[in-house]
Amino acid sequence: MADNLSPEKREEHWKKTSKLMWTIMFWWFVFSFGVHFFAVQLNQIVILGFPLGFYMAAQGSLIAFVVLCFWNASAQNRIDEEFGVAED
Repeated sequence: MADNLSPEKREEHWKKTSKLMWTIMFWWFVFSFGVHFFAVQLNQIVILGFPLGFYMAAQGSLIAFVVLCFWNASAQNRIDEEFGVAED
């Protein structure tokens, strides 16, 4: 499929895919390390009786990872459809 693309279109497809990848990696880093690094400061914020740092470490980061997976899949599919290389 990708063999049908011109070199310019292939480069443009890679730029969009690469931008998406680095965006996802940034948010993955924030939820993996940033939230846990600032857990003590986040514990000063209380939501529904739970300190935010505790909630994000126990549940929030896991939810964020699942959301990132679905976001990545749908965004990459849109990019692939735009360039005509999407799977059937």
